[in-house]
Amino acid sequence: MAVSPGFRAYVLDQLQQVSVVTTRPMFGGLTFFHEGRAFALIAQDRLYFKVDDSNREDFLAQGMGPFLPFGDPEKPMAYFEVPESVLEDLDELRPWVHKAQTVAARHAKPRRRKEKP
Repeated sequence: MAVSPGFRAYVLDQLQQVSVVTTRPMFGGLTFFHEGRAFALIAQDRLYFKVDDSNREDFLAQGMGPFLPFGDPEKPMAYFEVPESVLEDLDELRPWVHKAQTVAARHAKPRRRKEKP
């Protein structure tokens, strides 16, 4: 799931023009976070956004499919590939990013607080 430096820089630049994001390498790819919640990832120089029933149709309407890290269509992750045309156009990208961030927030596990002794 390698990520080329050029694609990584391009995607990071595009996303940072739309929202505050941080990154962390994971499993050979790169994961993007907003407010500590994963909402996007890059694998093999393809960008994927987090989906649920609220935004999945946006991806399907563009003919995009799910992230299949193990190649098994029976085990997709809750991320779909972002169309290249969306990534290239900041005005079009903005609502896709915000929807993915909303999905990530909606499905986030509650954070545990460390108990003081």
